[in-house]
This record gives sequence, C-alpha cells and structure tokens, in this order.
Amino acid sequence: MTSDEVDESFDTDPDPERVALLRAVADDVRGETSESKQLANILYRTSDLYDEDEETTPEEIVRNVKFILEVNERGGLGR
Repeated sequence: MTSDEVDESFDTDPDPERVALLRAVADDVRGETSESKQLANILYRTSDLYDEDEETTPEEIVRNVKFILEVNERGGLGR
C-alpha cells in the first residue's frame, strides 16, 4: 500500500464513545505550540469518521490531514 492509499479494512461504523475519546484526547493535547494544535486538529478530524452526524470518508480525512501538514510546513494559511 502506498502513502496515498487508505486501508478501509477497519470499522468506521458510528461509535459515540470513540468520538468522545478522540475529541477528549485532542482537547488534552492541544496546547500553545503549533505541533500540539496540529495533532489536536488531526485527532479531531479523525473522530469525524465515527460521528454519525458527519459525512466523511477515510480518503477525505487523509487529504485533510495532508493539507493540515502542508499548511503547518508553510507556516500558516496566510503565507
């Protein structure tokens, strides 16, 4: 599997407990550094897979995470 492929063999059925856990961890790791904010954003976005109110796919999340990483690498959205 290449880095652009997504392993869809895992369960993405709605799971409110998993959503709550991922978002709680995201809140815990979010800090003042760009790295902690970045990690929190990735965890929060990943939690959307298990949120029955969100419509997303693993591919969309991979693209979004790549975007988050690229924005951070460039120093922010305004640059």
